[in-house]
Amino acid sequence: MIRAIIVDDERKARETLNKLIKDYCGNVEIIAKVNSVDTAYDAIVEHKPQLVFLDVEMPGSNGFDLLERFDTVDFDVIFTTAYGHYAVRAIKFAALYYLLKPIEIHELKEAIFQVEQKLTNRSLMDDRVMALLSNLQGAQFQKVAIPDVEGVTFVDVNQICRCQADRNYSIIYLSDGTNITSTRTLKEYASLFSNHHFFRVHHSHLINLSFVKRYIKGDGGFVIMKDKSKVEISRRRKNEFLEKLAEM
Repeated sequence: MIRAIIVDDERKARETLNKLIKDYCGNVEIIAKVNSVDTAYDAIVEHKPQLVFLDVEMPGSNGFDLLERFDTVDFDVIFTTAYGHYAVRAIKFAALYYLLKPIEIHELKEAIFQVEQKLTNRSLMDDRVMALLSNLQGAQFQKVAIPDVEGVTFVDVNQICRCQADRNYSIIYLSDGTNITSTRTLKEYASLFSNHHFFRVHHSHLINLSFVKRYIKGDGGFVIMKDKSKVEISRRRKNEFLEKLAEM
């Protein structure tokens, strides 16, 4: 049984989530429902939950202010928000979990399932939260959590040379010559890095434009990357790619 706390300033939101958990998530026990950062801090210290459902925006303080009060975050977090909040992107970068209100039952079940798989690794959660808080301090997110079948690797975005699709996985190639097989799809990384200097040149390749060494003309052409790899450019993406490259 996962012992959990709900943190939300809206009474209706707290009660709705509590009922969904009671009706559909028998492996979760709600031990407290609180309405502010201050009461949440006290409840976490007192009850020592394994999981906190944390509203992003609350009057006066937000969910991130709560996390910053702890030297070590030794509980899992599922963020909740009523809309496409600016912080959702930062949450994705840290490979943390979030639910958009109104909360869908299948998404709630999936988030809890993912948390349940990782409850044994508390230090990993602290690393994710630290990456999240660090990214929120900058204008552009610098550190990304790369999930794989064994855990999560944290890397600087500017160390990623390119990403290659491998069925429902992605191979992340780093500037030091190593690579990580990630459980995220290439489509997810294309969305995640949309505000960085990345471009999807082919249905199976996403490249960091900062690592392009040479462009070779052709039907679509191809690029030589700084890691000496050769990546094909699709015909329909050629013009947009050249425009992006010219902007660098």
